[in-house]
Amino acid sequence: MTEEQIHNFEKIQVQLDGLYIEISVLSKKSQNDALNKFKLKFVNQALIEANLILGDKYMPFNDFEKFEDVDLPSNSDVNLVLNQYLNCMEKLRSDNIEKIGINKWAWVANNEPTKILTSGPLKLKK
Repeated sequence: MTEEQIHNFEKIQVQLDGLYIEISVLSKKSQNDALNKFKLKFVNQALIEANLILGDKYMPFNDFEKFEDVDLPSNSDVNLVLNQYLNCMEKLRSDNIEKIGINKWAWVANNEPTKILTSGPLKLKK
């Protein structure tokens, strides 16, 4: 990954996380209700950006790119998909970071640690 790709990754990951939190609240209140078109527009924009970052190797589903706005998905469907995307984003992040010191982690670009710090992987590498 390049430093520009890392910054873009971090932006999209934060957006997906925020959307996931919001949709989780809706899903707990009324899981079978359809997500409105306004919210779905932002979910789809984030998913399209995430697809570009994840590429074929990290995509959670081979046959899914975004939700159709003709048949609005339920809150729980959107919640499920966002969770899978976040898991795959974490896998990509974990594969592209390196420990640099006792408790510091940095992104790797061009096979070298960068100055862009991050947290350790959510699941430790074997």
